[in-house]
Amino acid sequence: MLLGVYRQDRDKEFLRAAWPSVQSYYRFWTTPPHLVESTGLSRYYDLGRGPAPEVLSDERDAQGRTHYERVREYYRTHAVDDYDVSQYYDRATDQLTPLFYRGDRSMRESGYDPSNRFGPFSVDIIHHAPVCLNSLLYRMEKESAEIARDLGRDGEAKTWDERAEKRREAVDRYLWDEQAGLYFDYNFQARARRRYQFATTFYPLWTGLASPAQAKKVAANLFRFEAPGGILTSTQVTGNQWDAPFGWAPVQLIAIQGLRRYGFHDDADRLTRKFLSMVARDFEEHGVIVEKYDVKRRHSDVAAGIRFGYSANQVGFGWTNAAFVELLADMDKGGERRSR
Repeated sequence: MLLGVYRQDRDKEFLRAAWPSVQSYYRFWTTPPHLVESTGLSRYYDLGRGPAPEVLSDERDAQGRTHYERVREYYRTHAVDDYDVSQYYDRATDQLTPLFYRGDRSMRESGYDPSNRFGPFSVDIIHHAPVCLNSLLYRMEKESAEIARDLGRDGEAKTWDERAEKRREAVDRYLWDEQAGLYFDYNFQARARRRYQFATTFYPLWTGLASPAQAKKVAANLFRFEAPGGILTSTQVTGNQWDAPFGWAPVQLIAIQGLRRYGFHDDADRLTRKFLSMVARDFEEHGVIVEKYDVKRRHSDVAAGIRFGYSANQVGFGWTNAAFVELLADMDKGGERRSR
């Protein structure tokens, strides 16, 4: 965001004043408990305790049960093989543990709340180095190097570039799966990648972290995520709002711009048309722009398919409006490039 402003007005005093905040925010994500020292990568790890207030106040089903009450019911009636459930649920007392709430808050810190990406309810997120966060930190490192150079701090710029390269190497080692041709989150407790196909595999393309060969392999897996209305958030139907068949505008933007960055313009154009036409058609039917869509059915009626998460579809959602305009502009630019 700082660079977005600076590239418009070239105000170095503004950039210089903001520079300490850049470094402070970076430290937050790259020191314990967010830093996983065994890998050199970062994780989501919320510092709060106990139930998340927004869940108690808002995240209730038609019977008035909170998300946490439904989670307890799930743990009582289902076997969980994805992680050691005793870390998160005390069966003898039918209570969620303090670590569950830590994991639940961390899942919400990630923005993907909830999915089965890290097992049921994603509470095991605290034991993973995720693709999305580390891709974003790579971009922060590269752009911080750019800011430092513009401020005449060449030595600091070199340090930021070295940090980015070190992260790229760690991502290649822990998160890239050459056989699958996808990026996966890494469980540093189990010392293994969690082979859960999730649209965050496109983040390394969007940030420029992927090599051309890696980008080509990810693009070859596009068929796994592509649906009539755009990109599926995951390939699994679980009843969670951040799994199939649902799609969100920012994820479309990241996947499409990532593909375009590596020259997959036909794929990017096709996905853009799918998503924009779905949003436009739904707007004509209902007169509003909303938060999320069922990209398989090309519709904003999502409540029936969501058991965990926010089944309501928020109206007037800023990121859908912004992504729509941005994707349309990108497609127009692409047409101009190809006509030259």
